[in-house]
Amino acid sequence: MTARTEEAYELYRVTTPVLEIAYHRTGERRRASDAPVILLHGFPYDVRAYDEVARLLAEAGREVLTPYLRGYGPTRFLDAGTMRSGQQAALARDLVEFMDALGIERAVVAGYDWGGRAACAAAALWPERVHGLVAAGGYTVQDIARAMEPAAPEAERGLWYQYYFHSERGRQGLEQNREELCGLLWRLWSPTWAGAAEAFAASAASLHNPDFVDVAIHSYRHRFGLVEGDPCYREAEDALAGRPTVVAPTVVLVGEENGVIPAADQTGTERFTGPCEVRTLPGVGHNVPQEAPGAFAAAILGLPG
Repeated sequence: MTARTEEAYELYRVTTPVLEIAYHRTGERRRASDAPVILLHGFPYDVRAYDEVARLLAEAGREVLTPYLRGYGPTRFLDAGTMRSGQQAALARDLVEFMDALGIERAVVAGYDWGGRAACAAAALWPERVHGLVAAGGYTVQDIARAMEPAAPEAERGLWYQYYFHSERGRQGLEQNREELCGLLWRLWSPTWAGAAEAFAASAASLHNPDFVDVAIHSYRHRFGLVEGDPCYREAEDALAGRPTVVAPTVVLVGEENGVIPAADQTGTERFTGPCEVRTLPGVGHNVPQEAPGAFAAAILGLPG
């Protein structure tokens, strides 16, 4: 893999109404008309997933921002009394407030796992802010009203960690064994990726954020309707309950070897009502940008400028 530049390591911070968001910035826009690109990581990953993608985009003349999500790395809540919510509406609102704080009117947004959900939800709720979307795994806005309907047994098997987190035993397991547990998830979700263990070591420190466990546990309980969300996101969460469509030009990336979500369940193309292309990636698991950075960058560069 190409060595990362010092630019990729430089850390910036910006304050939103709820968070101090830490992020990296790579590249410069060659054309003022090009929208900046915002890359969003998932659980239990961090911004290192995008090092190679960011380099490729920067070489192509794009400005790239990679924020740490709430509960990860150096990102911090401003108020100790703020609910440590991991619900989808909070993640989507964090993205828009990150853009507001940096004076970004419109951006190309891309993500996978939690980051893909934040990007999809923001594109659906605030279409004027999203110039284009790359969604690894497809339309991932949660249908909480139907969350208790059982899936096929093979699909249920892959969700064991979510059910584990519903219990106090699971909370304590994540607290006490976060690196062992999350490293296991990396390997299970990307079963053909030989570099998973080495890559995990570079991201593991981000899981020691003081809010990581609270945010993660709330996320996996809220999506099943087991706990209430933060009241300040109720309006956005109610809107997401209607499964709003995405009108922005979209590329959906499907990892054929995804160890948590079967390839057949990864598109949801009926919810993308604008131009939408599905690209299947053989031999690629859940962590699409780190396993297939060239394909991920190409998807972004193929969107309208």
